[in-house]
Amino acid sequence: MTWDRVERTLGASNLETLRGRHAGIIGLGSGGGFVALALALWGIGAFTLIDDDMLEASNIMRHVADRRYLSQPKAAAVADLIAQRNPEARLEVRIGRFEDHLDALNGIDLLVCAVDGELSKYKINEVALQRNLPVIYAGVYERGEGGDVCMIEPYDGPCYACWAGALREDIAVRRDSGEALDYGMIGEDGTLEAEPGLWIHVTRVASVQADMALNALLRGTPAHRPTPGNTVILANTQLEIIDGEPSLPYTAIWATIDRDPDCLVCGDATYAAQRLSEKGTPDEAVSLDELMAESGPALDRGMQETSEEDVS
Repeated sequence: MTWDRVERTLGASNLETLRGRHAGIIGLGSGGGFVALALALWGIGAFTLIDDDMLEASNIMRHVADRRYLSQPKAAAVADLIAQRNPEARLEVRIGRFEDHLDALNGIDLLVCAVDGELSKYKINEVALQRNLPVIYAGVYERGEGGDVCMIEPYDGPCYACWAGALREDIAVRRDSGEALDYGMIGEDGTLEAEPGLWIHVTRVASVQADMALNALLRGTPAHRPTPGNTVILANTQLEIIDGEPSLPYTAIWATIDRDPDCLVCGDATYAAQRLSEKGTPDEAVSLDELMAESGPALDRGMQETSEEDVS
């Protein structure tokens, strides 16, 4: 395989750096599959792909995999597509829930969270903090009208719990009509609604997630670009992201969400307790119920335990 164009864009030394990087992706649906394939085409050298879902006929119009992969695990289908484009890539495929494959996260440089269940994101957040693992999260709004992507660096800025609590409290997303848009589209079962829009709307958000992942994997090289914040919010249609300031279609705004020192997951007291625990002093674990009661974005919907599914 020739990497001439990538090498001309990034430089030979930066391409060699990417060949040594290892990306983990949880959720290989329409968003996660796109991100995985995009990173493979930039020369990322190793992938760990985790998903518990099978490719169904209803997924085909919004997935990188086609009918050849029907009834096969999505993670295996995406792995095959990566191998067809980047045969040098080292691939590890895990079929199942990520909680049952935590060992697969060993040695990765960056985790891409492409699942839609908020409870799963909270669990991923806790695991990532314990492993000091940076994570890029993404969400698509109702009918693909917009979305957001955030870069979470452990204890350098917010964790996902305080990010979600702050963002969804401070920023009200509304349609052009003034009607409130369900931020994050949490359904009664605690997951994002199953029909977030056409694939082109999903992949606009996923494209930003992939580009931010690439940039993070280039950290420490001349090709790394500083960003104006840790969160980008995209409007596919006209949305009022900041109160009184309509955002036109195809525009985006950057925001910086700060870490909440009182966050039950990454706050100062919890962080100190974790350090003590690592030294052998027992600490009191924080339950997900406590966390959700403190900062969960779907409290008034009575969130229940959800299955780990990505935007299919």
